[in-house]
Amino acid sequence: MEPILLVHGGAGNITDARCPGKLTGSALDAVEAAVGVMESDGNFNAGYGACLNFEGKAEVEASIMEGSELKAGCVTLLHDIMHPISVARCVMQNTKHTFLGGEAAQKFALEHGFEQLPENSLITEDARLALEEFKERQASGLDTTFARTELDVKQDSGEQEPGTVGAVAIDCNGNIAAATSTGGITGKVSGRIGDTPLLGCGTYADNLQGGVSTTGHGETIMRFNLAQKIMSKIRYEGKTAQIATEEACKEMTERLTGTGGAITIDAHGRLGIYWTSHRMGWAYVKNGEIFYGIDHGKQFKEQL
Repeated sequence: MEPILLVHGGAGNITDARCPGKLTGSALDAVEAAVGVMESDGNFNAGYGACLNFEGKAEVEASIMEGSELKAGCVTLLHDIMHPISVARCVMQNTKHTFLGGEAAQKFALEHGFEQLPENSLITEDARLALEEFKERQASGLDTTFARTELDVKQDSGEQEPGTVGAVAIDCNGNIAAATSTGGITGKVSGRIGDTPLLGCGTYADNLQGGVSTTGHGETIMRFNLAQKIMSKIRYEGKTAQIATEEACKEMTERLTGTGGAITIDAHGRLGIYWTSHRMGWAYVKNGEIFYGIDHGKQFKEQL
């Protein structure tokens, strides 16, 4: 099997100004490393640069899954920790559990050597300004259902759609892994949990079918169970990764209005990339070349 690493940088109303920043071992190692890089980059809504809840705090969450034994780790409501994806992997590999949240997850992370940064270290100026705009829109009686996670302050004041980061990989042995990390949505209620840490919604991996990482409006993705819908189309309908991803994303938006996207690699190494939002940053590496894009119908290629 030719190894492939496929990543996304979030689906949403990404403005022209933020496009350049969005285009930047084993499958499990690959997805953790890829997501970790994006968690450190303020261009993405994960780790540093995460969206803020209504109280102005960054609560982050993540999940990771490997497809050989269906092992997974999920965390939510962490604060001041740069790499929730690595905490999620630590849960998978060092406990008998799958999901930890809140103060228990925070305590677990610290006990396993993760650094708790000074308070509010994950917060960027763009995130602060986005929260101010959210509160102004709410005070004006405007709809904030699809609160923004794309944090460019030059963004239009219309519908704002969420973003997240994720990765899916298949290695030379056919092992598949998927990982997803997010800061959620601007102005969320403290304690809100999105689709990202939920298996079958934000993340899923099974060597017999494929791997998926999703991005978009979390409440919509949770209600539709997007990752599992894509897997079901591959398994029960014999669809390719691309057709399954496109059909499921379209069906979700048609049924529930909210938008989103997903990246998929099936058990044969075929890729699926699709989104119903305005834009989604994505890239993949194969045969020494990197392919990437952010707009529908536009793909670029470079030699590594």
